[in-house]
Amino acid sequence: MYQSLLAQRAERLCAHPLFKEITSIHTLKKFMESHVYAVWDFMTLLKRLQQDLTCTRLPWLPPTDPAAARLINEIVLEEESDQHPQEGQCSHFQLYLEAMDEVGASTASIEHFIALQRQGLAANTALLRAQVPRGAARFVSDTLQIALNAPTHCVAAVFLHSRERVIPSMFEQLLHAGTLIREHAPTLCAYLNRHIELDAQDHGPAAQRLLERLTDAHPTYPQQAHDAALAAMQSRITLWDEVRASLLEVQP
Repeated sequence: MYQSLLAQRAERLCAHPLFKEITSIHTLKKFMESHVYAVWDFMTLLKRLQQDLTCTRLPWLPPTDPAAARLINEIVLEEESDQHPQEGQCSHFQLYLEAMDEVGASTASIEHFIALQRQGLAANTALLRAQVPRGAARFVSDTLQIALNAPTHCVAAVFLHSRERVIPSMFEQLLHAGTLIREHAPTLCAYLNRHIELDAQDHGPAAQRLLERLTDAHPTYPQQAHDAALAAMQSRITLWDEVRASLLEVQP
């Protein structure tokens, strides 16, 4: 039952009609100005897992589950400090910002959102002040509720089922909906291809193993993880609905 419900929601997510609506630089820019917040909150989920499963405080203490610590640290390494397509290293978030600049998408809102947090504001407060697109703000608020309050196994379930497992299929849909990205957005194309490669081959399987380790700890954990994953997947579907509606409203 668990897998069938998750598979149905994953299919809805990956086959969303939004991807076929991105047919011009204008619609691509609007999409990216909302999607960048999902790129940011992906890292928020990941760092919550690293906080729980490794030691990120002083004094250092050895992790209670070294195998889980290795799995999460390997994902963090590539997401936070991957090889840049040109030279050097960068986070995937920074690469996405470069892709936005390349096509002329505005980074003002996301940069303001980050700056407010650097000044000490809580993320939820920054969402209200940074003129975040409405759908993206709701989506990030849902993610923050999980990242800040849910038990580790639920965070891991959200990370796997609403991020790592579906990202390759979603990004393939985006890349192959037309020639726009491949011909006019090379940095975004590199970003999407890198995630298709990493998430399908490495990060997705690693996140699956991690979730299995965590849910084996207690008989109630699989149901809790399943419910959290379904809710997060629905939140992502709603985000795509909201972004699609905004594209249709402002078609030039």
